[in-house]
Amino acid sequence: MKKILVSPMFLGLILLFSCNNDKTPENKEDSEQNAVANLTTVSLNKEQIKTIGLQYGPIEKKDLSTTVKVNGILNVPNQNKATITSLFPGTIRSLNIQPGNMVRKGQVLAVIVNPELVQLQQQYLSVNTKLNLAELEYERQKTLVEGNAGARKYLQQAETELKNLQAEKAGLEKQLSTLGISPAKISMGNIISSLPVTSPIDGTVSKVNAQIGTFVDASAAIAEVVNNSQLHLDLFIYEKDLPKVKDGQTIHFTLTNNPGKEYDATIYSIGTSFEDESKAIVAHAMVKGDKAGLIDGMNVTAVISIGTALSDAIPDEAIVSNLGKDYIFIYTGEKGDEIFYKRIEVIKGPTDLGYSEVKSLEKFPEDARVVVKGAYFLLAKMINTDEEE
Repeated sequence: MKKILVSPMFLGLILLFSCNNDKTPENKEDSEQNAVANLTTVSLNKEQIKTIGLQYGPIEKKDLSTTVKVNGILNVPNQNKATITSLFPGTIRSLNIQPGNMVRKGQVLAVIVNPELVQLQQQYLSVNTKLNLAELEYERQKTLVEGNAGARKYLQQAETELKNLQAEKAGLEKQLSTLGISPAKISMGNIISSLPVTSPIDGTVSKVNAQIGTFVDASAAIAEVVNNSQLHLDLFIYEKDLPKVKDGQTIHFTLTNNPGKEYDATIYSIGTSFEDESKAIVAHAMVKGDKAGLIDGMNVTAVISIGTALSDAIPDEAIVSNLGKDYIFIYTGEKGDEIFYKRIEVIKGPTDLGYSEVKSLEKFPEDARVVVKGAYFLLAKMINTDEEE
């Protein structure tokens, strides 16, 4: 091993420099802290970004300081729900849907077969034939009475028979038309043995209760269809918060069992009586924008914005802490394979629904792209880079 000899003069210079430099940190930890605090930018290459799954997001405007937190449930109005039933009892010959399918109004969902359906059409043809004969008999009796060659009572009997058959025909025509069967086609000999079951609304199939070969009554539910286009939110407002809630206020809510995504709604109606035996009044809010993943009956946690001042807010995951201070990272540009980010110190404000209000001494750039996933990796690399230097 080589020995390094240090002259007394050199040691003296080092000691003198240490004594005269007032800004030198007292220990290694202080040195690292001060150096990291002075760094403002860090870079990653594209491979590193891909590996850590770095993601961006905007600085949003939210009111997190004046809010009311409530619970609620998603609800679809009854006029946007449909229970699919057959108008005629029978056996399901085909079933064309499964839960989750999108269907249109008038689309055939199933086909029902029943021999009695044929008998109904035969009855109509029989009544139609009798009616033609009754009309001829009525005209004959009318002619006889006018020529004083027949009794009036026979004319009256013929008229009664004619009216009865006309009423029976009208009733059968109405019944057939309700089933979607054309009386005119029956008269031409087009008798059908199956009946299509169609959807009365646009929507999504939420449940299928029957299967092929099942006999269903006219009132039995074959399937259920829900149209989420009018999905709204029932919020339970307690008495103490009721004066703060008004029509037109904005709602931010997340699913209770899946808080990863936030949705928006607007209050359009507030109830005037307490719900059941609770001290809560229901406020109704219309869900706006993307409704993907929302289903009738889901429980939600919501925040009602009752103030008018909006603040800059970002997801909690975008904020990182070091040495008692909070920071965010903003994309600043690229050079070759390197992507650069600027670290900005922020003051963290109120937090709710996964978002925090942030303030900064420097103005945030317009359309700033904030690192919302991977910020801890950037901070770690910044610290590591300083230690290497």
